Amino acid sequence: MDRRTLLAGAALLPVSARAAAMTSPAAEPDWDAIAAQFDMTREVVQLEHGNWGMMARPVLAAYQEQVARVNRDTSYYARRTMIGDLQAVEARVATSLGVSPDEIVLTRNATEALNAAIGRYNKLRPGDALLYSDLDYDSMIACCDSLEKTRGVTIHRIAIPEPATWQGVIDAYVAAFDANPKIRLVLLTHLGHRTGLAIPVREIVAIARSRGIDCIVDAAHSVGQLDFALPDLDADFVGFNLHKWIGAPLGCGVLYVRKGRVADIDPDPGEGSAAPDSLRARVHTGTVDYAAQLTLPAAIDFQEAIGSANRATRLRALRDRWVRPLRGVAGIEILTPDDPRMHGAITSFRLTGRSTSEANMAVAKALLEQHGIFTVYRGGVAGGACVRVTPALATRMEDVDRLVPALRALAAG
Repeated sequence: MDRRTLLAGAALLPVSARAAAMTSPAAEPDWDAIAAQFDMTREVVQLEHGNWGMMARPVLAAYQEQVARVNRDTSYYARRTMIGDLQAVEARVATSLGVSPDEIVLTRNATEALNAAIGRYNKLRPGDALLYSDLDYDSMIACCDSLEKTRGVTIHRIAIPEPATWQGVIDAYVAAFDANPKIRLVLLTHLGHRTGLAIPVREIVAIARSRGIDCIVDAAHSVGQLDFALPDLDADFVGFNLHKWIGAPLGCGVLYVRKGRVADIDPDPGEGSAAPDSLRARVHTGTVDYAAQLTLPAAIDFQEAIGSANRATRLRALRDRWVRPLRGVAGIEILTPDDPRMHGAITSFRLTGRSTSEANMAVAKALLEQHGIFTVYRGGVAGGACVRVTPALATRMEDVDRLVPALRALAAG
């Protein structure tokens, strides 16, 4: 039985077997077969997968089973065996990330995880400084800004240079550290939601650490989009999502804190019942979607059957499919470099001379109404607003191909 025949009966297989059926260890994955595992709308060409990820059919089936169980058994399950099941889920997540279970705690999203890390980081003193960039996420920026009032710190902001290079990004942070010797904390976004730029986190963390500066890393978009393990970043504090590029149900995030650093984050005031020295005490979520968390092993199984390197290669290929023919075309500015270390699936563009939010909203609207292609505009970039293009594993090459003539037409018009 070949893979296509096997896939026709995939719904009858266990989750792990369904995922494994899509790949062959001796060959490149069958990307059309993988795309067929996602029930994606065909009303438009969907090139905006950055908001949250789509569950593959086997993951959705597992989630529906867990919803039914939690709904049926309620507290009879929750007060007897669910805690053990959730601990097993955390252990599975930790193993997939390459860290210890006591170094992570499940959250509802990266924003909740990072707000806990930033807002309750307790080593800042009045007069210290905090650094972030124009490509960091709005909620994280707002949380950093709040420390000006609550902790008496000074806020510094840099603009990531355009066009960006690996060394140029490092140099920008070094220059900021040199110019502001009171910086004690820096927010780093591994892969930015505005332009898709991936920055050299490990190198910047090492430089910052040598100067007594801590780094809190936003990996909301990089986990599952880039090929790396969490220890590769060598960061002490990281927040990220599992409902974006890992394809878990909505409401699944993680806070990672390296062993020995938990005490540098104050406990959540609402978490009085937890062990005060545990990472769990740093996040208080209340009642969450337990079914979503219990589905995480199914989502991880699906992704691991594909393979991290295979997935990252595919996502870059989808991105390169539209970027390469448009790079250098008059009137189109591609904001993310072609260095494979510095991008995944996400890349943004702006049309020359159209840098306002209103102009880029109009470009996204024209792509949708004139060409049937769904994208999203992004503001906040120092060089001007842009339009973000985000393919995913559900995307086929022919979907991306439609973007090239559409952008040529808009640039010429």
